[in-house]
Amino acid sequence: MTAPWHPDTLAVRSGRSDLEGLGVHALPIDLSTTNPLPDIERGGDSYEAMAMGGRPPADGSMVYARLWNPTVARFEDALAELEHAEASVAFSSGMAAMTAVILAHGPAAGKSHVVAVRPLYGGTDHLLGSGLLGVQTTYCDPTEVASAIRPDTGLVVVETPANPTLDIADIAAVVAQAGTVPVVVDNTFATPVLQNPIALGAAMSLHSATKYLGGHGDVIAGVVACSEDTAEALRRVRAVTGGLLHPLGAYLLHRGLTTLPVRMRAQQESARRVVEWLLDRPEVAEVFYPGVDGDPQGILGRQMRGTGAMIAMRMRGGYSAASAVVTSTALFTHAVSLGGVDSLIQHPAALTHRPVPADARPDSDVLRLSIGLENADDLIADLAGAFSTLPPAADPMKDRFVDQLQGTESQV
Repeated sequence: MTAPWHPDTLAVRSGRSDLEGLGVHALPIDLSTTNPLPDIERGGDSYEAMAMGGRPPADGSMVYARLWNPTVARFEDALAELEHAEASVAFSSGMAAMTAVILAHGPAAGKSHVVAVRPLYGGTDHLLGSGLLGVQTTYCDPTEVASAIRPDTGLVVVETPANPTLDIADIAAVVAQAGTVPVVVDNTFATPVLQNPIALGAAMSLHSATKYLGGHGDVIAGVVACSEDTAEALRRVRAVTGGLLHPLGAYLLHRGLTTLPVRMRAQQESARRVVEWLLDRPEVAEVFYPGVDGDPQGILGRQMRGTGAMIAMRMRGGYSAASAVVTSTALFTHAVSLGGVDSLIQHPAALTHRPVPADARPDSDVLRLSIGLENADDLIADLAGAFSTLPPAADPMKDRFVDQLQGTESQV
């Protein structure tokens, strides 16, 4: 790792240490599915080393792309540097990454129980509750982790800021409650630019790399930053289950990292402007955004370097108002996913959180916004046009947040 470098520099330069030796400047793409073997013994030793989660031996071979690929490895090295971790492991999707984490710390580790802090991304919540991976799950809030731990608990799962209502959990406090049980933090909303869970004691920082890391809506991937020991366990699962990331996807992600800090700053600034405008709108009953209700425990100041570009809002007119808004925007695309250069709007209860049990599902009057790189005035005008289709409402709520927002300058 090159920790003294600023995150902007790390984003551009990480994972490229071998390029000069290769005689190239731009990132190369290695699409080989198989690789020549030096001889039977070294080929076999290489296969065994990587099948058990290790790296290719210096005098051996990469053997087969399910075990190792240099384009994927460069992206993994770059993400590890941004997360100040020893290693990272990339997967074919965020759900493949979460599945590997659960398997590696559940059945493969002789454990059968997971503690999950709600709210969570709907896919994660559904996976943990399905029983498909051979684990039982206890759901709790961030203050109940210690009481939920059992002798057979192998993992604690937390997402902060959480999807979709951007709840903030104190990572260090969750880690303290977990004791010796490893904690995985879904860091998708914050990205390594705004938050580094491993520096706060978490064992793993997981990303749906499809979102901000790629940033352009053209690649599906997941990645987990962690220690080298944990990386070996995750690579074993990846090698057996085949949840590998394609080299072209790794190339797009590595390229996406170079603009991640710049994109995050611009998208966050627009999000703040949209939030300030929404707080004045009578059509909106509640705005969910880090810092809207203040930061009485100082969590934001301790673990985040900004507030991000995701917003959720509760419509005063209930489900009918929410439904009308998502079908009336022109710049905001009505679609799932988030974190790209274009702005999206969606209804979590009907889509991403539909598989979640009703008592844990977001309310039907809640919408989620992912703020992109469009002009903030244009985005606000688009929402104003959508709101104009609704019946008249009253009671804006702005004053409690604007002063705090102006006083919370981003450290990005």
